[in-house]
Amino acid sequence: MPPAKLGGSQAIEQNKRKQSNPTETRSEPYPQKTISELFATSKQGAKSLEADNLLGASPSKRPKHIHSTVETDKTSAPMQTLRAQDMYQFQSPKLRQGAEYIDLTGSPSSSPVKNKINNIRPRNIGTHTGPKKLEVKYQKTVPKADPNEYYNSVWKKLEVSLSAIFADEKLPYSNEELYRGVENVCRQEKAAELYGKLENTCQLNVQHNINEPLIQISDSDNAVVVLQSVVSAWKRWNKQLETVRSIFFYLDRSYLLHSASKLSIDEMGIHEFRTNVFKSQQLKSKILQGACDLVNADRDGDGLARNDSLYRDAIKMFHSLAVYTKFFEPSLMSESEQYYVSWAERVVSSTDLAGYIESCVKLIDQELRRCDMFDLDQTTKKALEQYLEDILVDQRQTHLLAVDDVGDLLSKDRADTMSQLYTLLQRRRLGEKLRPGFEAFIVKKGSEIVFDEEREQEMVVRLLDFKKKLDLILEKSFRWHEGLGHSLREAFETFINKSKRSNMTWGTDNPKPGEMIAKYVDMVLKGGTKVVRTSGVGTEDAPKAPDNEYQEGESEDEDVEIGKQLDQVLDLFRFVHGKAVFEAFYKRDLARRLLLGRSASSDAEKSMLTRLKSECGAGFTHNLEQMFKDIEMAREEISSYKSMLEERQTRTTFDLSVNVLSSSAWPSYPNVTINVPENVLKATGSFEQHYKMKHSGRKLEWKHALAHCQLKAIFPKGSKEIVVSCFQAVILTAFNRNDSMSYADLQAFSGLDDTELKRTLQSLACAKYRVLNKEPRGKDVNDTDTFAVNLNFTHPRYRIKINQIQAKETKQENQQTHERVAADRNYETQAAIVRIMKSRKSITHAELVSEVISATKSRGVLDPADIKKNIEKLIDKDYMERDEEGRNVYNYVA
Repeated sequence: MPPAKLGGSQAIEQNKRKQSNPTETRSEPYPQKTISELFATSKQGAKSLEADNLLGASPSKRPKHIHSTVETDKTSAPMQTLRAQDMYQFQSPKLRQGAEYIDLTGSPSSSPVKNKINNIRPRNIGTHTGPKKLEVKYQKTVPKADPNEYYNSVWKKLEVSLSAIFADEKLPYSNEELYRGVENVCRQEKAAELYGKLENTCQLNVQHNINEPLIQISDSDNAVVVLQSVVSAWKRWNKQLETVRSIFFYLDRSYLLHSASKLSIDEMGIHEFRTNVFKSQQLKSKILQGACDLVNADRDGDGLARNDSLYRDAIKMFHSLAVYTKFFEPSLMSESEQYYVSWAERVVSSTDLAGYIESCVKLIDQELRRCDMFDLDQTTKKALEQYLEDILVDQRQTHLLAVDDVGDLLSKDRADTMSQLYTLLQRRRLGEKLRPGFEAFIVKKGSEIVFDEEREQEMVVRLLDFKKKLDLILEKSFRWHEGLGHSLREAFETFINKSKRSNMTWGTDNPKPGEMIAKYVDMVLKGGTKVVRTSGVGTEDAPKAPDNEYQEGESEDEDVEIGKQLDQVLDLFRFVHGKAVFEAFYKRDLARRLLLGRSASSDAEKSMLTRLKSECGAGFTHNLEQMFKDIEMAREEISSYKSMLEERQTRTTFDLSVNVLSSSAWPSYPNVTINVPENVLKATGSFEQHYKMKHSGRKLEWKHALAHCQLKAIFPKGSKEIVVSCFQAVILTAFNRNDSMSYADLQAFSGLDDTELKRTLQSLACAKYRVLNKEPRGKDVNDTDTFAVNLNFTHPRYRIKINQIQAKETKQENQQTHERVAADRNYETQAAIVRIMKSRKSITHAELVSEVISATKSRGVLDPADIKKNIEKLIDKDYMERDEEGRNVYNYVA
């Protein structure tokens, strides 16, 4: 190794740095010597180096010299001998004691040299000298310490410290010292032995300091106390393990982490606690029972308010010990199953269906909420939910789906309870099974409404309200379930098309809803929504109006409101199979509205006609459309007649208006005999002559029962304009002769029969507007009564309508309509039988009945007994005959 030297180039560089900084203090250094000169000058330098070495240095490292630059005054003597450590400074200041060598591997100080050495040349280094070799040798060997002795000393410290940790006492040594000891032991390849001793110490601690005290507590009958003690011991053990792991961290990371057969310190601690504490025969059952007892206490109403932290810590302990799924969950499931079974039996026997449903919903909510609150596994939550559904729903289907109980909930408008019931059943996809109870309730309630004779006038309003409630239940409670929606429609079709021979239908089997729907439509089209809103006043089931939103003062167009009412009633109309009853009554009511001018809106009339055409087809509305055409043509005809009178300058005492109607399209009306005044006869004769001149071959038949007129009446308290029927007008004109007339005199003057005369007199003397006085007073008209003009009659209005009796349907007319519909159905049935027989030639009785029902279902469901009666009539009329070989076979007679 060449001798180290400090050359001129370095001195020059230092000088340059010195000159670049003129403010720096300058001093002249001693001339520098080479290392060879330093060691050759005196042996004292080497000895002083040995004296400056630090004691106790590691033998594995080389000792280093400390050197420095010495500054002297410019006038000082020539350079003296310097120690090596005064000239050079190395990184490590320590030298092994007694070493005979110098470490030259360090670097000199990077600080600039403050002396000028430009003109100084190193001594004893000439051009002919050459480098000298420096040999460094160890003169002493330091004996190595015994590893076993060091390991034992470290373990003694660790053992004392572990005892202090397990006793919750202060450590006798610092954590750093213990950690360094563990590290040094592991570096000496003693990690396996150290881990074995640590494991054995932890095991003994768990067995004696933790398990034995807990076993003594396990004798307690209160499992919750045992669980609480175990949880406390577990938390204390976890805290101790944290300290142990911090001390043995190097062992954990360097040895245990890479060992497949060894557990980490945390895993080892958990294993020892699980093996020696949890799986102990005396403690295991108590621990699990304590956790279940906490849940049972909460189920019984005691709650977990004071033990919620204990239960949460217990769940965390089960997860940490990896015993949750294998031990705790099965125990909890078993306890829960027994509780659910006993709970269901107790609640079913003590409450009704509504109480059971509400209790089930509450229990399910509590059970699932507890799982979320205490972080139970999703598998536990799903398993508990499965048990709840099996025990509370599946096994209690008979109780939940009882037809009478479901109907009772529906009748009490328990929409919320029905929603809960549906939700419970849908947990098992059993919502469809509500159909029998739902349909039975609809049919029962609907039949009560349809066959209620006392409230038949409220039938449609009640049915609309009933339908609205069911739609709300279907939407809110059943979430528009498709199957339940079908059951609603089928149930409505069932009870609406039920037929019952009663006084309501005059002994016929005609369905009553068809008639009442037609009358409801007539009421809407005559009076608008105002009449509809007041139609339900005083009823229990029906509101004051089908649409309550208009009762709060909202103003909409009248036609729009009427259209909404018609749409609602058409929902009921769609359920009616036999449209014949509706058609007959609708046609009669439409005729009154058109002839008497009672329609609230012509647009509404046409809108209803369009709806019926869309619903039933053009054939159904053909006659109805013809009625509207007749009215339009009648207006043109009377306009032509009046133009003719103006051209002839013919004067009349009154204004005549005539409606010419086609008898095929309009309802049939009976001819009523009446003595029409001569001036009226003369005017009608004139119109008839004019009509026949334009339309030859036609015959006019006057229906005075449908006529109405306006009279001017002069009362002592004021003149009035009275709108009356033709019969009322004839009676009132009789009093132009006498102020008082008997019943017999009025009958002789008018020519009316008793029925019509009494109805007419009753409307004039006993109704709202009493323009006549009757003696004796009373509501009924007798043959002995006397009538006189009411001279005290007064009314705030000038124009008064008294012909209400003409606009109302009589009982006779109602009966005739029902009987005619029943007769028409028989004719339709016979026609269908003949068509079938003509095409089949021969057919059995069962097949014929089935095909007749299928052919006539659009007009209503027929009773097989009625079909059989019509078959007998056709046999009597020789349209068909019974087969001689088979009595149940019919043959067509050509």
